[in-house]
Amino acid sequence: MLALLLLLPVLLAAAGGEAPAQRVVGGEDAVPHSWPWQVSLQYERNGSFWHTCGGTLIAPDWVMTAAHCISSSLTYQVVLGEHDLAVAEGTEQRIPVHSADIFVHPWWFSFCVACGNDIALLKLSRSAVLDGSVQTGRLPPAGEVLPDGYPCYLSGWGRLATGGPLPDKLQQALLPVVSYKRCRQPDWWGILSIRRTMVCAGGGEQAGCNGDSGGPLNCQAEDGHWEVHGIASFVSSLGCNAAQKPTVFTRVSAFEEWIAKTMNSN
Repeated sequence: MLALLLLLPVLLAAAGGEAPAQRVVGGEDAVPHSWPWQVSLQYERNGSFWHTCGGTLIAPDWVMTAAHCISSSLTYQVVLGEHDLAVAEGTEQRIPVHSADIFVHPWWFSFCVACGNDIALLKLSRSAVLDGSVQTGRLPPAGEVLPDGYPCYLSGWGRLATGGPLPDKLQQALLPVVSYKRCRQPDWWGILSIRRTMVCAGGGEQAGCNGDSGGPLNCQAEDGHWEVHGIASFVSSLGCNAAQKPTVFTRVSAFEEWIAKTMNSN
């Protein structure tokens, strides 16, 4: 793993220049169930399940998350309809994920998060029940790239600050898109860290952090619908909200062919 990749799953330590995205920094409590496609990906330890990453319900029986959230040695479940992790609210749906039904992108390399392809799909052991608290997220048109400054929101249960506490309630933060050209400038992320299959957003006071990894970057389309344009992937080892180091996401619109192929063949 890369060191201090702050967008890494909560349970893993990072070791490099970039870190997987975790908690929402500089955000606020989300209105309960206002992001009904938001998933809490949880791993089993000593008979209990613990939040490690976010995710997006993209079909009643499929969840999209980050590849770096997945370990072959762990047992997972997803929780849908969640808002407060510390309270049983009655809206939660807990669905197991079998190891044979986890599909990590074939060009993902755990030793190089900045190489891209940080995406995985989980086929649920049963379909979710869609209701007022649980809905599927809408994907953007294939190949779409949002312009610089486009307003988007990251949602998740990641740390509130670098090394800070984890929230119980789902957080959200406004993270405007940072263009590919600007994000690759030498005094920003630079050309070695950012690829065209990624999207940068936020930076400074508002950012993703540990525990937000795999969660959605939510952007409102012109027709009013929300679309999931990104999967939280990594932040700077300098800190989750380091200046000119915006949160980096896997750009969903670059992987829609792989997503469709994987879902259709499994």
